[in-house]
Amino acid sequence: MSGRGKVPAIGIDLGTTYSCVSVWQHNNVEIIANDQGNRTTPSFVAFNDTERLVGDSAKNQAAYNPTNTIFDVKRLIGRRASDEIVQKDMKLWPFKVEAGSDDKPKILVTYKGEEKEFSAEEISSMVLAKMKRVAETFLGSDVEKAVITVPAHFNDSQRQSTKDAAKVAGLEVLRMINEPTAAAIAYALEKRACEMNVLVFDIGGGTFDVSVISIDREGHIQVKATGGDTHLGGEDFDNRMVKHFVEEIKRKHKEDISSNQRALGRLRVHCERAKRIVSTAVQTRIDIDCLVNGKDFSLKFTRAKFEEVNMDLFNKCMEPVEQCLRDANMNKDSIDEVVLVGGSTRIPKVQQLLQELFNGKSLCQNINPDEAVAHGAGILAAQLSGMGDEAVQGLELIDITPLSLGFKVKGDLMYVLIPRNSPIPTKKEDTFCTSFENQTVVNFDVYQGERDKASENYLLGRLELSGFPSAPRGEVKFNACFEIDADGILNVSAREITSGVNKTIKITHNGSLSKEEIEKMIEDAERYKFEDEAHLKKVMSHIALDNFVSKVQASLKKMGLNEKDLKDLDHQIAETIEWLDENPDAEEGELEDKKTELYNLCTQKKLSHEAKASLNSLFDSVNFER
Repeated sequence: MSGRGKVPAIGIDLGTTYSCVSVWQHNNVEIIANDQGNRTTPSFVAFNDTERLVGDSAKNQAAYNPTNTIFDVKRLIGRRASDEIVQKDMKLWPFKVEAGSDDKPKILVTYKGEEKEFSAEEISSMVLAKMKRVAETFLGSDVEKAVITVPAHFNDSQRQSTKDAAKVAGLEVLRMINEPTAAAIAYALEKRACEMNVLVFDIGGGTFDVSVISIDREGHIQVKATGGDTHLGGEDFDNRMVKHFVEEIKRKHKEDISSNQRALGRLRVHCERAKRIVSTAVQTRIDIDCLVNGKDFSLKFTRAKFEEVNMDLFNKCMEPVEQCLRDANMNKDSIDEVVLVGGSTRIPKVQQLLQELFNGKSLCQNINPDEAVAHGAGILAAQLSGMGDEAVQGLELIDITPLSLGFKVKGDLMYVLIPRNSPIPTKKEDTFCTSFENQTVVNFDVYQGERDKASENYLLGRLELSGFPSAPRGEVKFNACFEIDADGILNVSAREITSGVNKTIKITHNGSLSKEEIEKMIEDAERYKFEDEAHLKKVMSHIALDNFVSKVQASLKKMGLNEKDLKDLDHQIAETIEWLDENPDAEEGELEDKKTELYNLCTQKKLSHEAKASLNSLFDSVNFER
């Protein structure tokens, strides 16, 4: 099926730290680059006095505008503000989060001089809308439908909230698919006509999933078991590094930056960069000028130290792998391929521990770990929209629900109606009766999780059934039905069957948005549409000047200056860095003046011919016009 004339649907990997969008085109999946030429886009949204920024432009100014730059929103979506995990994260984020109505988290920012509040769904919708625009620019046409990926261990509330965010962004969700399952689709299409058991090990910026998946020669993909942690990934490794360096700065410089959000923001940027470097090299240096009170910070950082501060987290990644194998009734020898997905799988210690767990088996790194999930989502989007070749149309997917679903019964026990790892879509029913004399109201508290004690699982919501006649205990009977759709979203209904009075009520998803809230968010999104990238040039100029200053500073000792001139220039550079930190919204004219001031001061000194040529080359390399 060629799909000629059809409007293509897109695949979106909505990540904690980065997102990626794909589309089926020319008999293949295309990963679509954004307006900066990058194939992944930071899941960042920022607000300032003039506009809202999304993606690269938002992340680029995060260190200078920490309290109004939102990231990690995937760790908030579908959760309650009182969740222990959310409470811990709130202490690490530079932006402010408070409990709103119904215990929904509200993100507070200052935008155009006013305090505004946004829900996690609203921020996620801004990232999704950005990915939608990236695809529309590439395709030259409107995009209305998408397949969106979520962590396998997302619960019902998190899935429903993600679907709400897509609706606000103007996208119809054809299917929500688990991230490791999407990666398995990409892998299966590449390994056509192969029959094998695959373990997908997927650790990205904020979430960790592992799934055991069987693929047969006809292109049937069946998820056998899944496990993981919705709160484990590269961000946690970065947090450990930040904590380590905060302690080092306190010890070495007698400065406590733990409450200085700007200093922490700059430190976090350098930690993320160092993490990437020590994943390919054994050591690097972290150099941050004027980090706090005019003091510079410089320290060697080794791969060994990175592994030391994160070792317990790396070990934590291995536990779900073994549990997943047990759930699938397989041993390590039954796995033909271990497929690595997600940027954090580039960390050598993670690879080493995983390889040791599988007795030295080689790890499959044939697919791009940053793009595999979006690639699989693009394949499924092509299939569901009637596009793609015979292999795409021949794919058959059987996914599973990652967590058990059930009711709370007497004694606070969890009565499981749908066990975890059940294939979806699915529908299960059971019969219950009244517990008290003359009872006229029955409450079904719906939980998701693996604890025997219901209250220790995640409460999805309450279904209240009333209007039936009173009778002695046990005589009034009810039929309760759980139905999970292909997106992994649950609907619960109940019907009183004894008296012949039929009544069915669908549960209201705890934490999902109302129709009115969605409509309001859609209206707000339209207002932001023309603001998104208006300030990008100014932000990039700010970054360019920062880069120029850093390069000049690094070249000072090579310029052959006498001690007085060297001290003068060093002082001027420190003042320029401080000015940049204090003026993140400086206009281009002001940036140009600062650049010219530093350049003129350098050229007034007695420089060798080689030093002056080097300075001019530096000046040109950051695209400043003199």
